[in-house]
Amino acid sequence: MPTAVELKDKAFAEIDQRADELINLSKQILANPEPGFREFKTAALVGEKFAEMGVPFRSGLGMTGLRGEILGGSEGPTMAIIGELDSLIVNEHPHANGETGAAHACGHHCQIGMMLGATMGLMHKDVLPNLSGRIVPMGMPAEEYIEIEYRDGLRRAGKIEFLGGKPEFIRLGEFDDVHLSMMVHTTSTPGERQLCVSGTSNGTLAKKIQFVGRGAHAGGSPHLGINALNAATLALSAIHFNRETFLDNDTVRVHPIITKGGEAVSAVPADVRMETFVRGRTLDAIMDANHKVDRALRAGAMAMGATVNIQTIPGYLPLMQNGRMAEIFEANANTLVGPENVARIQHRTGSTDMGDVSYLMPVIHPYVGGATGIGHGADYVVQDYQLAVITAAKSMAATVIDLLADGAAEGRRVIANHRAEMTAREYIEFMRGLASEITYADV
Repeated sequence: MPTAVELKDKAFAEIDQRADELINLSKQILANPEPGFREFKTAALVGEKFAEMGVPFRSGLGMTGLRGEILGGSEGPTMAIIGELDSLIVNEHPHANGETGAAHACGHHCQIGMMLGATMGLMHKDVLPNLSGRIVPMGMPAEEYIEIEYRDGLRRAGKIEFLGGKPEFIRLGEFDDVHLSMMVHTTSTPGERQLCVSGTSNGTLAKKIQFVGRGAHAGGSPHLGINALNAATLALSAIHFNRETFLDNDTVRVHPIITKGGEAVSAVPADVRMETFVRGRTLDAIMDANHKVDRALRAGAMAMGATVNIQTIPGYLPLMQNGRMAEIFEANANTLVGPENVARIQHRTGSTDMGDVSYLMPVIHPYVGGATGIGHGADYVVQDYQLAVITAAKSMAATVIDLLADGAAEGRRVIANHRAEMTAREYIEFMRGLASEITYADV
């Protein structure tokens, strides 16, 4: 029986042999960016590649998602390797779509390349028979939590229930038979070096808010109106005044925007819309901050005699990562790029729906360098595709081999020693319980 090192060498050779193909595919996705639940071209490209590789797959999951499945040489656990299909909306990005403003300002195009590359390496004729269990490559829709209005419309139309791709996959049962999951995300942060073992990250709730006042002539009879913009402005100030009550260790982030400020400058604003996220390190921190935000919104409306409609939408749960899987990834990272090029970080204040998966099973969500600029910014560009796609693919393949080789002994130990926070059913009920639509009026 070949050793894990020998299996990795075979997988790496296969990935290297197809490096140009994988990099070109990633660049093709870069040139055709699509935001969440609209990734039809990207999904079709992944489906074509699965078909070429001989990977049985299903598509159209959560509108655009795909799930493949390949079998090892003997029975064992199922491990998902995930790549995210979607882009952001960043009009100023050098690779933005001129019509939609969609742009890969977070490197998801490389995730698809690395996921497919890892799958290619693991499917090598001398590798796959020596793995125990199943490998499930997933093309995941809608990780970026954007276009809330559009996605909420999809929800109301019955096309989706949750506004993120992985929560939808959980609801649809696509993770029910999966025991372990991993993905790798690009980074431009110099301190995270070439490969980075990451820790926890914030969870988030989303809120859609409407302040309803009374229209009137802004010059001739403002006294007859109720200014919804003033109500919203007061609410924003009340949120800001609560910031000193947020504990530093909870890493709370609340960042509202006004999406509609009124109809015309000559009219007292009667319909004002806002959106915000409420992020935090723990569920308790998120719920505490959410209560304070709701209280501030009500206060703004009450002060002006306006009405406020508050819709709270489930977002993403805080990310927790499996320590043993992280150790395995780090050992492979050290081999691939040298320990001096491997970093560890404790916590990120952004959010990912990989957090939702982490409540159900052992996961890791490490990072790979190769990008420059600010994440989600117009200058976020992948410069080193060899690192961001090929090295990342090798890191994924090597981690899977360590978990599923030797009768999947290591993978079985990870599963046996892991205590899930929720079952899939409990997760779905919890998320549904977070959703609410409440109206407060000055009566």
